[in-house]
Amino acid sequence: MTTQPCDGCGEDVSIAGGIANIWTRESRTTDGLALELADGSDHFLCYDCIERLPDEREPTADDVADL
Repeated sequence: MTTQPCDGCGEDVSIAGGIANIWTRESRTTDGLALELADGSDHFLCYDCIERLPDEREPTADDVADL
C-alpha cells in the first residue's frame, strides 16, 4: 500500500492498487480522489476534505487552501 498526502489537510492517504499489495491478501481501498476543479487546478483530497468543499458553487484552489 502506498500513500499520498492530501492537498487539503496534509494527512497521508492510502492509495490502493498497483504492485504494493501483490504478495499479500490485504485489500484496502483508496481513501481519496484526484480532482480537477473549476479553475483548472488539480488536487488530491481525502474524502473528509472533499466533504468540506463548498456545495453552493464550484470549488477552486482557494477553497482547497482554506481547508
